[in-house]
Amino acid sequence: MPHRPLIAAHRGGLFLWPENSARAFRESARLALEQSECDVHLSADGQVVVMHDATLDRTTDAAGLVAARTMAELRGVRVRGTAGEPPPTLAEYLAILAPTPVAPRIEIKADAARRPYPGIVPATLAALDAAGQRGRTWIIGFQAETMAEALREGGLAGVAWLLEKPHLADLGAEGAIAVARAYGFPELGMHESVLDAELMGRLRAAGLGVGVWGANHEGSIRRMMGLGVDVFATDDPPLAIALRGG
Repeated sequence: MPHRPLIAAHRGGLFLWPENSARAFRESARLALEQSECDVHLSADGQVVVMHDATLDRTTDAAGLVAARTMAELRGVRVRGTAGEPPPTLAEYLAILAPTPVAPRIEIKADAARRPYPGIVPATLAALDAAGQRGRTWIIGFQAETMAEALREGGLAGVAWLLEKPHLADLGAEGAIAVARAYGFPELGMHESVLDAELMGRLRAAGLGVGVWGANHEGSIRRMMGLGVDVFATDDPPLAIALRGG
């Protein structure tokens, strides 16, 4: 019997809807899955905005840095593929999920120079607290110090440290485990393509949870279920739900 992992709609389910859009979160919140994942940056005035890239160019009708615009200015930006919707605020994303069983999974991004945004962790947690959703939210991200800050604040459903392929290759399994233990991270996240039975066994032996992204087609989804991951973020949530069953 395949393992029954949690399913997260990656960026709201970008195979089906415009990524990180209010529409994507509305649609994914109706599905029989556990989480809808988003990415966040800070505006020029320190507000938390949902956007994958540090720049507006790829997914909106505007250009330049997210961090160069105030939230009021970002309200005039339009996400491509939507009916004129602006990038959601974190509060708007949380409001969409609040009345549903679908929980937030929030990736805290770095700026265009790959530096942490000062104050992004407390700003994110303040939004969670205002929405009453800290206790059911996972915070995830690639920067260990940022994830450690979220972990220290406490009260979250969990914190996961994400590893890019080259970073994991450089650290190796034991190095990644050592960092996770040093910080107290309960879960490591990685691209599905780097996870195999040997690595899974070593992570499990270390007592770590395991999450992946990139499981977007039948083969990779079935492989992740067979390996027994705890959660996978997928661009095709309906396919994942059908393959998982129920």
